[in-house]
Amino acid sequence: MIEAQKVWADVAAIRAGAPLVHNVTNWVVMDLTANALLALGASPVMAHAVEEVEEMAALAGAVVLNMGTLDQSWIASMTATLAAARKHGKPVVFDPVGAGATRLRTQTAQRMVEAGGVSVVRGNASEIAALAGAAGRTKGVDSLDESLKFADAAAGLTAMCDVVVISGEKDVIVGRDRRCVLANGCALMTRVTGMGCTATALVGAFLAVQPDPFLAAAHAMAVMGIAGELARDAGAGPGSLRMHFLDALHNLDEQTIAARLRIDR
Repeated sequence: MIEAQKVWADVAAIRAGAPLVHNVTNWVVMDLTANALLALGASPVMAHAVEEVEEMAALAGAVVLNMGTLDQSWIASMTATLAAARKHGKPVVFDPVGAGATRLRTQTAQRMVEAGGVSVVRGNASEIAALAGAAGRTKGVDSLDESLKFADAAAGLTAMCDVVVISGEKDVIVGRDRRCVLANGCALMTRVTGMGCTATALVGAFLAVQPDPFLAAAHAMAVMGIAGELARDAGAGPGSLRMHFLDALHNLDEQTIAARLRIDR
């Protein structure tokens, strides 16, 4: 189902077409996510003013919604952008950052998914558990649970979106009729802020070129994990991992994907 050759085909399509990825995302991760999209080959834009989101969404190949630094203005931007993406038929990936930590975050995330038009939800175990109404454990925006624990709960969310990704030590991709588990990545990635948000942004880039949301999500998570491993091997800690991660995205080739792709099930 997940094949290195097909992962590479999507990377090549992103590099050839440089699709515009419209991000309504948070202040903490804008720099890293924009640079990661550029390193991969996509064209990022960070636009959240309500007055411009419909025009920007119309131009984009895909839309990324991330509620990391949430307030009412951000909620208004995400709501307007989701409506515009739905109007123009653009795929959307949604990151429910911190769902489960506060009522505002949990209720906002639930409203966004229930509104319809979200192709992929990407979060950690506690965020997905909160969305699914399961009992997860969270510490702010970090999960205290393993990703595999809530795979069945995530399946229930696919009544409102196409695919749910639970990222963690192993990345679980849950579709309506398919599941897979990827074992790429490394623990050091959790010591760099915004890596989860970056995974969401990469899903957006793959959604722009891959019409199957399940494959788009799985291929993006595979590339994310492999680039993290390459960065760990080349660096000496979190600071250099961030730098080498961008280099790894830029230099990634088919042979490296084939050699490193680890499908757990």
